[in-house]
Amino acid sequence: MLAEKLNPMELSNPSLARYVIDAEVSRFTVRAFATGFLSVFGHNPTIGIHSFEGEVRLAEDSLDGAGLHLEISAASLAVQDQVSDKDSKEIERLMRNEVLEISRFPQITYECSRVSGKQTGRGQYKVTLQGELALHGTTRPEPVDAYVNILGSMLRASGECILRPTDYGIKLVSAVAGTLRVKDEVKLSFDLSARKQDGSNKIEAVE
Repeated sequence: MLAEKLNPMELSNPSLARYVIDAEVSRFTVRAFATGFLSVFGHNPTIGIHSFEGEVRLAEDSLDGAGLHLEISAASLAVQDQVSDKDSKEIERLMRNEVLEISRFPQITYECSRVSGKQTGRGQYKVTLQGELALHGTTRPEPVDAYVNILGSMLRASGECILRPTDYGIKLVSAVAGTLRVKDEVKLSFDLSARKQDGSNKIEAVE
């Protein structure tokens, strides 16, 4: 279950709505950048994130009180590229056991309660999320640029950001008999769809 979290600005904006992310119709990927032998062939592994949940809090005509809570299951990351079954399994084993160490750090979270940007049309925004990413036992501020569009009861958010794995104590490893090594840089891309919850604009103070 998602944690119910309110910040003081939410209480001052009665038009604030709650949108729950639908992972089934959303897209979330990580792209690593190869170095070494396979970089010649442009082999940059793309990893799909398949299990995540979260919610967006946003008004149709204001960024006051806007925020995001996102939880990702680290075990759900899987290779999306057209590679051999053997290579795919090796990459996933290294990613889960040696890179993300999912037995110790099963969850990845992103928490944001500060959103800046501008409204580009009714229900449309270009924003920067000033949130914190908790990954591999380390929590760091990570700004994310995104485009947000509200249409009726649906919200759609898309964007990308660049992360450095070593900032989170993640070691860089090689795969495919040492021919595939990755740089200290990955790109997260997302296209998320969320549905407005009934009564979500009725936010009340709690004791």
